[in-house]
Amino acid sequence: MGIECCCAVAAPRTEVFAWHSRPGAFTRLAPPWQPVRIESEATSLADGVAVLRLPGGLRWVAEHQAADYDPPHRFTDRLVTHGLASAPIGVLPWRHIHDFEEQGPNRTLVSDRVETPIPAAMLRPLFDYRHRQLIADLAAHRDATAHGYTPATIAITGSSGLVGTALTAFLRTGGHTVVPLVRGPAGPGERHWNPDAPAPGLLDGIDAVVHLAGASIAGRFTEAHKRAVADSRIAPTERLAARAAEADVPVFVSASAVGYYGADRGDDTLDETSSRGEGFVADLVDSWETAADAAGAARIVKVRTGIVQSPRGGTLRLLRPLFSAGLGGRIGSGRGWLPWIGLDDLVDIYHRALWDRNLSGPVDAVAPHPVRNIEYTATLARVLHRPALLPIPSFAPALLLGAEGATELATASQRVLPTRLQSAGHRFRTPDLEPALRHLFGRTSG
Repeated sequence: MGIECCCAVAAPRTEVFAWHSRPGAFTRLAPPWQPVRIESEATSLADGVAVLRLPGGLRWVAEHQAADYDPPHRFTDRLVTHGLASAPIGVLPWRHIHDFEEQGPNRTLVSDRVETPIPAAMLRPLFDYRHRQLIADLAAHRDATAHGYTPATIAITGSSGLVGTALTAFLRTGGHTVVPLVRGPAGPGERHWNPDAPAPGLLDGIDAVVHLAGASIAGRFTEAHKRAVADSRIAPTERLAARAAEADVPVFVSASAVGYYGADRGDDTLDETSSRGEGFVADLVDSWETAADAAGAARIVKVRTGIVQSPRGGTLRLLRPLFSAGLGGRIGSGRGWLPWIGLDDLVDIYHRALWDRNLSGPVDAVAPHPVRNIEYTATLARVLHRPALLPIPSFAPALLLGAEGATELATASQRVLPTRLQSAGHRFRTPDLEPALRHLFGRTSG
């Protein structure tokens, strides 16, 4: 019993095997729809151990087998019973054989064979997802290499968040060194960062900075909440950018938001040339982006992010249980525009901001095909095989967010296009909503 899945990758076997051996590979391959947390990755494909935390406190411990380690041809791992909190799952047979067959100078056949009683129908979506990730990630790294991008040392704030976790893993599997800037005690490879007073020399030896940290804008729009959001973004960004200027860091990439364009511009098409909108978020983003200019002579990229799609976080994580229960539906009339972006496409945009020397200033990080709220909710319901029959009255979000918060967040409408990326010939992994959601939920058919 078991399953075997294969995919062809347009890269040399040594490169594909090396990708799997680097920190972050396990994270990049973990399906986002599963309620699993990676506790630790294996430090070696020869004899390392990877640990997953499952619901209910269970631990899945996978041990690599030194006897089957044959780089760049094969590595294996198997489930071990020690370290598991529950005996029933501890007796589950699981042996995963990873084979790499050279089919030419730039083509590798990757085969995953698992010996387990788990039905193949349950496992196939997992391995289909893993292969899509592997193919797309390696293609993105090869694009960067073709443009002269070589391994770099990149400092990242907010590295433990939704975007930061994915970006850190992606960069490390590409051979880059990531230095997380953390506010608590620094662990191995990390540096302590005090947003109120970044230490001199914080960014010495750094080739690029990606600044993602900041308090969540989501929440009831009280004066205290708005002040906390602004205080977490504007001054810390300016101080960090100033340290980057002092250290002559050549690239400074700062998170931003499509909220720059205001809460509702009707059906107007918006891009990087459009004027600033009105409201708290627009004012916040304008000041936030201006603060990044303290990086001085560096190439400064301001990533105006749309609504990030991932079951692991953001709005999709909140909507998934509602729609899965058949309780989802459009907000109000459903005619508001949603400038969405898949998490992996957002990672690719940050990556491009690092290597594309022609990219600077504001960059809209949104998919090329925005959708109205009614289309988004219908598509999500279809992917989850549930109805979307319960519209949410326009006044309902105000009960949670306040009137201003509801206007700025829940019922916001921004028809934003990634014009600068399209002009640069950027390739999106999932430019259309339904394939993007199907990828994220492992439901590529039906």
